[in-house]
Amino acid sequence: MSFWQSFLEAAESISANKLRSSLTILGIVIGVGAVIAMLAIGEGAQAAITGQIQGIGTNLLFVFRGGNEDVRNPQPLTLGDADAIGDPFQAPSVIGVAPVLSGSAEISFSGETTRSDLMGVTPEYASVRNAEVTEGEFINTTHVLGQASVAVIGTEVADNLFGRKEALVGETIRIEGQPYRVIGVLKEKGGSAFGSEDNQVIVPLSTARVRLLRRAASDRIDVIFVQAASGELVNQATEEISQILRTRHRTAIGADDFTVFSQQSALDIFTSITNLLTIFLGGIAAISLLVGGIGIMNIMLVSVIERTREIGLRKAMGARKRDIVLQFLTESALLSLTGGVIGIGLGWLIGAIVGFIAANADAELTPIIGLNAILLATGVSTAVGLLAGLYPSIRAANLEPVEALRYE
Repeated sequence: MSFWQSFLEAAESISANKLRSSLTILGIVIGVGAVIAMLAIGEGAQAAITGQIQGIGTNLLFVFRGGNEDVRNPQPLTLGDADAIGDPFQAPSVIGVAPVLSGSAEISFSGETTRSDLMGVTPEYASVRNAEVTEGEFINTTHVLGQASVAVIGTEVADNLFGRKEALVGETIRIEGQPYRVIGVLKEKGGSAFGSEDNQVIVPLSTARVRLLRRAASDRIDVIFVQAASGELVNQATEEISQILRTRHRTAIGADDFTVFSQQSALDIFTSITNLLTIFLGGIAAISLLVGGIGIMNIMLVSVIERTREIGLRKAMGARKRDIVLQFLTESALLSLTGGVIGIGLGWLIGAIVGFIAANADAELTPIIGLNAILLATGVSTAVGLLAGLYPSIRAANLEPVEALRYE
């Protein structure tokens, strides 16, 4: 018996029991659709997180106070530390350093009040953190030296206070009750793994230290942002920074009272997490494929019982065991393959719906349906169909012709 003849007979058998075949195919459709949708959502989430981190730059380093748990009473980071890291002779792999004082503050304007992150920065912050303004200007050296009462605000703060995001330069807001003139509006960036970058108010570092966060008696800072010359020099820059701080803080190797964290490290961590999440979601969805395979096996066993006399007649007329096996395997594979093709469409539809909901909720999630997910789901569904049809086909092939012909 040729494969084409087996295919035609399988199609005829499936069409003869339309309702039963449709319900069997439905199990595979749901399984394949769920697998493709879950993989697409997982890849979309990974792409969104990766894009946010890479948008900040993989050559960005964060220096925090505090090392491992064994180090007690870690020394604070200071402006002197930032100056030392910015010395090209001590850290040739570093091209930008931005010390930052951070906190939160109440911001008000004309009866409207909101609470946002407060950042005290130097002019270098703009280049190190890729901070752009859509109007006005960023903090400059004159503002820092003069402890100027000026502020650059994020779009979320602007929307909360003014109800708009444009034509805000020159307006006066109050930060903790003190008047500050708006000199710029930050370009919208959206949320990130480190919080919303749009809910920020940026002021000169000297102003934050003396007037708002009240740390005039100390040159202590909260974090140092460091820009390496390139992504390839991140490890070298990390070692240079560590050596500088060990010398300044007089700490031994292995007893660092600081932490140097890179964007590449964050990218690797989030990639690992999203990969595990994608595999987990795909594994759960694959259970539906297993259930669909059980459904195919069940229907094929019923088909063998119903067609016992037909099988006996075929064997009496010279059909070989492999012809019977091929016939039933082709039928089960056709059921699963049909379900797989329809499941691809269902998975695409689910992905599109999730993407639409995410877009309306202002979430940066666009499900990505890759060719690998389609091939994987279709291949697995076909394999499930073949495996599910293997036992029934062997059982049919082993029927004795005489006993099969006498079956009622």
